[in-house]
Amino acid sequence: QVQLVESGGGLVQPGGSLRLSCAASTLDYRAIAWFRQAPGKEREGVSRIRSSDGNTYYADSVKGRFTISRDNAKNTVYLQMNSLKPEETAVYYCAADLYGRGTFARFVTSSYDSWGQGTQVTVSS
Repeated sequence: QVQLVESGGGLVQPGGSLRLSCAASTLDYRAIAWFRQAPGKEREGVSRIRSSDGNTYYADSVKGRFTISRDNAKNTVYLQMNSLKPEETAVYYCAADLYGRGTFARFVTSSYDSWGQGTQVTVSS
């Protein structure tokens, strides 16, 4: 199993930016994805990065505003979020796909084997 720890959440004004970090205990995974869950809503996929080649994938709602990246030397995946909207207030989670089940089911939660504890992002004036 891979242990994941998220950080970087907080309060930001609409239109502002935040960078989330996901520190992994090892690099032994096929991909890392970011999900978010707002109160009363289902968990939804935001972005995913493949370990082998850095290939990235984004939900349509965040394309052009969010950027996922990795620093293998630090075992860390980042999510840079720009132009944040109030409706993006949620707990953000990172998750590790250990076996590649998310290759064709990128944002299906059952494709992921390890989850972090989440970090709260609040977008409000």
